Amino acid sequence: MTKTNSNTFLKSLFTLCLLGMFSCGSQSTYDIVILNGTVYDGKGGDPTLTDIAIKDSLIVALGDFDEAEADKIIDASGMAVSPGFIDMHTHLEPIMELNSCESHVRQGVTTSLGGPDGNSPYPLKPYMDSLQQKGIGMNVAYLVGHNTVRRNIMGLENRAPTPKELKAMEAEVDTAMKDGAFGISTGLKYLPGAFSEVDEVISLSKVASGYGGIYTSHLREEGLGLFDAVSEAIQISEQADIPVVLTHHKAIGKPMWGKSARTLAMVDSARAKGLDIKMDQYPYAASYTGISVLIPNWARAGGQEAFEERVADPVLRDSIKNGIVFNILNDRGGSDLDRVQFAKVEWQPELEGKTLKYWCEQNDLEPTVENGADMVIKAQLNGGASCVFHAMAEEDVKRIMKHPFTMIGSDGRLVEPGMGHPHPRWYGTFPRVLGRYVREKNTLELSEAIRKMTYLPAQSLNLTDRGQIKEGMKADITIFNPETVIDKATFEKPHQYSEGIEFVIVNGGVAVDQGEFKDIKSGIVLRKQ
Repeated sequence: MTKTNSNTFLKSLFTLCLLGMFSCGSQSTYDIVILNGTVYDGKGGDPTLTDIAIKDSLIVALGDFDEAEADKIIDASGMAVSPGFIDMHTHLEPIMELNSCESHVRQGVTTSLGGPDGNSPYPLKPYMDSLQQKGIGMNVAYLVGHNTVRRNIMGLENRAPTPKELKAMEAEVDTAMKDGAFGISTGLKYLPGAFSEVDEVISLSKVASGYGGIYTSHLREEGLGLFDAVSEAIQISEQADIPVVLTHHKAIGKPMWGKSARTLAMVDSARAKGLDIKMDQYPYAASYTGISVLIPNWARAGGQEAFEERVADPVLRDSIKNGIVFNILNDRGGSDLDRVQFAKVEWQPELEGKTLKYWCEQNDLEPTVENGADMVIKAQLNGGASCVFHAMAEEDVKRIMKHPFTMIGSDGRLVEPGMGHPHPRWYGTFPRVLGRYVREKNTLELSEAIRKMTYLPAQSLNLTDRGQIKEGMKADITIFNPETVIDKATFEKPHQYSEGIEFVIVNGGVAVDQGEFKDIKSGIVLRKQ
């Protein structure tokens, strides 16, 4: 070969390398190639049989990559390939200790929204900086909590804020939004949010709205006052000009079973007027919260010491007991002491998994609603307890799930085996939707369930680089077997990981590989821009 011909050959070879038509070192090698999968783009359309190429944490191409070179080849034959699931309601409080996020990643979750129900870290920036430095197993984003901000400024005062206090709360919300919060959350059923009037919430929501944030709300009531509570959330959306998510939407208590038909009609009516109202939901007919939810809010104003003083007064105790009896009959109690199941009881761990009825009988008390109310007071005097409340109807769960603007949110807390007696949603929410409500009950089509877990929440959070499978998106991907995926956690034995989630990719890192969890901590802290 002459020198001229040699130079021409080398130039041609270089050109081929640039065009990616010739294997030329790292220029043509992908980090991961997913072959033969049934790919759901996340937007609800029909799936396609195609391959996916991943490089430098991005989906770089879809097509035929049978002959491509990659550091890792995943054969997804017979499996569904979905955008990574986005959990719209996560209790991330233990994340500094459980930063691997295994209980969520094993469900196929690649991104979680924290700070729900009005409670969040504060101030946000140093907390998020520390979390990013520590390393995390999935992506996380945060809301700023109204209860947290109110408590910072007003403690547990049962009154409206002064103008000065309101400005101080607005300033804290403003700081959190500048720090990267995705919006504001309220827990109007809980203290001190229960002491707020709607005008206060609207004022704070306007601050979040100014930064393009959202408003998520644990409604003021989810039982007999549900309709008024939904109306309040719609009013906040309209007057604060902010998208609203009715979080863990449900109808609690026997008198309200079936009433989700009306709340969904209220959502549809508001949307028809141009308001952005959505919901999230966990796929269970039981909730989880503190046993104090059965106690009238006024009785706990000022904190535990004030509650103890009121209970010591026979007249006030009688009023408190009557309020608890009402809530057992009409709200979380489900009109049956057997429907209140202890989950975390630090002062008597052997109660975990047992019911309020059991505790009455253990104390030689007839399991009447009145005796149950006395035991609730006793539990709160001991420091409180977390409970599972079996007080919802399956027909409401299905009806809410079918609504086109319902997303999936676990309302789950990060957990590891052996930690108390949690709600099974902490381990099984997303596989339960796919296994029970798609495959077994036919409540949803698979493509629609995936939309509720991926594109719809990404759109709600304005995450433009996640929630879809297409070129240029972040490589957050969940691969599962649609024929076997299922939740295993039960109310009796909650500490069980789900089955059928075969691969989970977080920012291009394989966090679950053939069903085996890999503690690679490839997640990042997301901050609203």
